[in-house]
Amino acid sequence: MTASRMRIVLSALALAGATLLVAGCTVTPESPAPTSTDGGAATTAPDDDVIGDDVEAAWLDGGRAIGVVTWGSSSCVPIVDDVSADGQMISVALSDGDENQPCTNDLVPRATFVAAPEGVDVTQDVEIAIAYGTGTEDADLDGLAEAPDGMSENGPSAGWFADDGIVLLTWGSSTCQPIIEDIEQSAGATVTFQTIDRPCTMDFVPRLTTITLPMEHVDGPFELTLVGDNLDATVPVQD
Repeated sequence: MTASRMRIVLSALALAGATLLVAGCTVTPESPAPTSTDGGAATTAPDDDVIGDDVEAAWLDGGRAIGVVTWGSSSCVPIVDDVSADGQMISVALSDGDENQPCTNDLVPRATFVAAPEGVDVTQDVEIAIAYGTGTEDADLDGLAEAPDGMSENGPSAGWFADDGIVLLTWGSSTCQPIIEDIEQSAGATVTFQTIDRPCTMDFVPRLTTITLPMEHVDGPFELTLVGDNLDATVPVQD
């Protein structure tokens, strides 16, 4: 696996101002702070092939949406530029969005929310072509047992992207992403989130959090128990 493009914070002053604004997905209890590795000089990764060679996807919200998983900074998740479908082939174009956004210097799986295009039969297998930078990779999704019925209720949902990897969808402020504090796994998994008194924008958007379990999961039903940060719920993980 290779990392997506990393951007470096210019100075400690920029870092201090950025920490209140940066939001992203996390797979660990807490991501490291943005860092500079070159004495403050601005560095930019080349624009070629930032997608790497490992892209995954997970069904979310009963098939109404897909979490596209790439690797890179947890606080600089790629955004969707375009989505289209031709039969059971979905094409997704991603970009880095604001190139001036400060990014944590970590390397984790992070997920981008993609609404399932109209005309795609989610009960049949789906192929997804993901373009990011000048690179393109494919991901496959098995068809679901049934198609979603009606509009989304904007509740939490989750889907597998690896044997030990889950994409969790929650809804809330875009600037107050859930932060994982602890994961305990047995027959299912209990995920505890940090409850922090922090300023949040008043928007209401889908937020994706990637979860890496302590152990791989074998086939069969699996539930997440969410605790803390007003997320308390029990969520089945979509196979």
